[in-house]
Amino acid sequence: MIDGLLGWLTALPAGAIYVVVALLAAVENIFPPVPADTAVAIGAFISGSGRVWAPAIFLLTWVANVAGAAGMYFAARRLGRRFKDAGVGRRLLNPDSLARIQALYASYGTWGIFLSRFIPAARAVVPPFAGIAGLSAPRALIPMAIASGLWYGALTFLVARYVNEIHDVVRFVDRLSTWTLAGAGMVALVIVVIVLARKRTTVSRPGGE
Repeated sequence: MIDGLLGWLTALPAGAIYVVVALLAAVENIFPPVPADTAVAIGAFISGSGRVWAPAIFLLTWVANVAGAAGMYFAARRLGRRFKDAGVGRRLLNPDSLARIQALYASYGTWGIFLSRFIPAARAVVPPFAGIAGLSAPRALIPMAIASGLWYGALTFLVARYVNEIHDVVRFVDRLSTWTLAGAGMVALVIVVIVLARKRTTVSRPGGE
């Protein structure tokens, strides 16, 4: 599949490569199986030949991905439960992924939205969940945009800089996903420790006085 995608992308004019990569990054929010990360990584890999510019790959991907997420957020916020019961909503908001996002948000608030965007299985669930939950646009979209920028920025830069063979692209994307997920887990652990420490301090103050 990767060889086919690479052959197809490299045969396109430079402008079309930008459009395809950005489109896949946007559609990922609607149809998670779309290989957006792989397409972006291939676009970054192609930039090594000088046909496309890596910063443009990143910028277009980031804008398109955030725009797609924002569209799903506003649709879910406006339609609410009807969105959840609709065809797209049922596919995105499967019980397991939705429960995971709800648990993260309940525990970490806005940080939960941010961290969830680094979980491949739950990434597409975050925007509609935030909309159905009634979160304000800034509380929902700002952490999504920051997480998306960090992920696609790291993906584009590292592939363009360090991957020299196309057959290493998928392996590198998988490894980066694992590292990122581990990093998100560590951040979540730190947040838990801080929150628990603050709760203990708050509880102990009345008794101490």
